[in-house]
Amino acid sequence: MVARGHRGTAGADTALVGLPGGTQSIQRAVAVLRLLATARETGLGLTEISMHAELTRPTTHRILSVLVAEGIVEQRQGTRRYVVGEQIPMLALSRRSRDPLLDVAGPHLKDVVGEIGDTGFLTRRVGLDTICLARQLGTYPIQVLAWDVGDRRPLGVTNAGIAILSGMQTDTVRGVLAKNRSRFTRYGVSTEAILREVGMARTKGFATRARALTPGASAVSVMIRSPSGAAHGALTITPISRRMSPKRADEIVARLRMHAEAIELELRKGPAPRSLR
Repeated sequence: MVARGHRGTAGADTALVGLPGGTQSIQRAVAVLRLLATARETGLGLTEISMHAELTRPTTHRILSVLVAEGIVEQRQGTRRYVVGEQIPMLALSRRSRDPLLDVAGPHLKDVVGEIGDTGFLTRRVGLDTICLARQLGTYPIQVLAWDVGDRRPLGVTNAGIAILSGMQTDTVRGVLAKNRSRFTRYGVSTEAILREVGMARTKGFATRARALTPGASAVSVMIRSPSGAAHGALTITPISRRMSPKRADEIVARLRMHAEAIELELRKGPAPRSLR
């Protein structure tokens, strides 16, 4: 049995002001692509894209027309909704190397889930968003599928996002939340609540929620730092709420920290075969 998480769309994550006309057009097109990436296979209609990107309908339509003509975006015939086009994965094939975080942390995610038994997630920060890079199911009969691989959420919405924000300077956190503010309402969270959670996570060294976005689920997340020391990603375990207790939460945190520290060490060393532990 599985418990499914909440889905939502996200607004443009970059201010589109003070730029030359051509540059602004490119930035607007990229913002539209980010929106469609968040919506995934469900896609978005013209009105939704216009509203979330804070663009007029004619401007949005012009951008989409160009992207469709280039195969970067597709429009579903039945629903008239727009989705990311087939050219995107084709272009991605030109990059042969995978994300180092995924290569290094993937085996650790599998190990920690095997030790704990509940679903685990590897999340990475990308701009103002968090993206699920990997999901690993545990052995307990009820698993919480809060994210699908490739799902995006605004930084601060998920427990993993709270853990990542806790590793940033306060001024940086406030700047991120200010840019994401308009996106939080559809997830039922506020900037003030996020700041409180970030403060608690910074004090404790991990983020936890007794009630996660998925009803009946809890979440525990530990941040992963990049070789430069930046808040880079997070490991998360999402047990059902009735499996959580203070003692078990401590056990999960200890396991997550052990693997997060090992991941950080491997990232600092650079690409190398993973030794047996």
